[in-house]
Amino acid sequence: MAIGLRSIGQVLAVLKADFPDVSISKIRFLEAEGLISPERAPSGYRRYAASDIDRLRYILDVQKNHYLPLKVIREHLELMDRGQAPPSLTGPAPAAEEPEAAEVVAPASRQPKRAIRVTRRELLQVSGLSEASLADLEKHGLVLPRRGTVYYGRDALTVAVIARKLAAFGMDARHLRVVKQSAEREVGLIEQAVAPHLRRNPSARQLPADVMQLVLHAHAAIMRSQLPQ
Repeated sequence: MAIGLRSIGQVLAVLKADFPDVSISKIRFLEAEGLISPERAPSGYRRYAASDIDRLRYILDVQKNHYLPLKVIREHLELMDRGQAPPSLTGPAPAAEEPEAAEVVAPASRQPKRAIRVTRRELLQVSGLSEASLADLEKHGLVLPRRGTVYYGRDALTVAVIARKLAAFGMDARHLRVVKQSAEREVGLIEQAVAPHLRRNPSARQLPADVMQLVLHAHAAIMRSQLPQ
């Protein structure tokens, strides 16, 4: 091993003192998201430099203490990569930004996210869910492995993380089932709307996803309008 480089197990041991919940699966997830890029030895094993560990510390700290989403963390890291200081975090965590007009009009222009594939054990570790909570979500069809495999994808991981956070407000799988039923109705609406267009242009495979993004923005805006101001 090159001087100064550490294995993922050694990195885990270094970080555990300050971040007891960190795991190898968590570190690999952050790599899959493109937030860290450790070197690879000829054998294929990850090798972490001191700068990689500092980067991990920053990510874990702002997640733990400032609840920043990955999108915002990525923007901070890009500033740091350009030699600039990230925004001050002494105040409250920034609110989610409104989608720009270009994003609403042409959602397909965004870059596709990197695929995620995690085992059941990794899903539990990364999401922080208990085995019983995951089993309850699976029973209601809210978190399922990819069809024909035993691996879970990005959407399953997202629902699992959100379910853990909502549990703090007394919401469980039964409440999320209502969200699922609403989503199924919206999917039916989208399929009905795009069907004529797909018959005329079968190659427009991205169309359902584009319409889904528009419906999601409308859904979020309508929900915000219904909440107390």
